[in-house]
Amino acid sequence: MRFMGKREIGKLSVFDLVISVMIAEIAVIVIEDMDRSMWSGIMPMVILLLIQVGSAFMTMKSRRLRLLFDGKPSVIIDKGKLNSDVMRKQRYNLDDLMLQLRENKISAVSDVEFAILETSGKLSVIPKEDTKSSENSGNDNPFVGNKTNDRNLKTFDPSKVIPSKYRFEILPVPLIMDGKVQDRNLEKLEKTRFWLKNVLQEKGVTDFKDVFFCTIDHKGKLFVDMHDKKQR
Repeated sequence: MRFMGKREIGKLSVFDLVISVMIAEIAVIVIEDMDRSMWSGIMPMVILLLIQVGSAFMTMKSRRLRLLFDGKPSVIIDKGKLNSDVMRKQRYNLDDLMLQLRENKISAVSDVEFAILETSGKLSVIPKEDTKSSENSGNDNPFVGNKTNDRNLKTFDPSKVIPSKYRFEILPVPLIMDGKVQDRNLEKLEKTRFWLKNVLQEKGVTDFKDVFFCTIDHKGKLFVDMHDKKQR
């Protein structure tokens, strides 16, 4: 691994991973088979090592080869909008997204400006600039005044939509995933499909199947991302 360079230790591309596994397998075969000559294992490992080092030097010189071996990063969230088509191509699901957002200390999709899935599988997150919102404490309407221009976001008064005894098991809480209502989460929030439908209708949504992803977080932020029309 040291001969392959520090890049190998910090990040494994698909090609690097295959080479590393093949070297490890050859080493195991030589150790287990006492009748096999040591050189019969050393030579293939040296050849694989030379292939890896040679390809690393070539990719350093040529961006075209680098893209061929490592691929290109994929934009999962673009200006606050989930790119479901890219997620489908990368076989990257919503649970993976929420997991990696939490690893980046992001609790809601609505707080993300850009999220880029790197060739290493790591999600790079660029959060939105902090925007201060004014709250109407005396308003009976459960919606709270919000200056954000994000059409995907609606902010509730948390005390009016989240039960006081509710214990968060995950953040944000999924309400709809890929057009399917998460009834169990609604029940825990003491809400019904009728409530959710009314909230979505205020945003012009008439069918749950039109929604790709809908969540609510501990601050009462309801995030709604629609399916792309071309995919329907």
